[in-house]
Amino acid sequence: MPALTPNALEAWENRERRMVLTTTDADGTPNAIWILCAEFSGDDKLVIANNAMSKTLENIKRGGKASLLFIAPEREAYQIKGTIEHHPNGPVYDELKSWLSPNYSGKSAVLLHIEEVFYGAEQVV
Repeated sequence: MPALTPNALEAWENRERRMVLTTTDADGTPNAIWILCAEFSGDDKLVIANNAMSKTLENIKRGGKASLLFIAPEREAYQIKGTIEHHPNGPVYDELKSWLSPNYSGKSAVLLHIEEVFYGAEQVV
């Protein structure tokens, strides 16, 4: 699995707080939600907090791919794409709870396996 480029990592560290997570249902209909709580797990995965997911969680449990869009300081977008999994308990959930603020429910964790990264229209990973 790919690691992010140094520029993408720097952008992540200085990103805007709100990000957009997009999944699709069985018919290919997209669903996008705001997320606030996500952290890297190693070089090739992101752990995302499920604080209030509904349709998104259904899509994740069905399997498939997702994308996470975040805004870099220069107001340009990075998009991380890959497969996504649900973890209601276990090591990934424990990792989430180790950094998640108690202000958020953290009902479960979702794990995004990074396969591609885009900076605008340019693929950088």
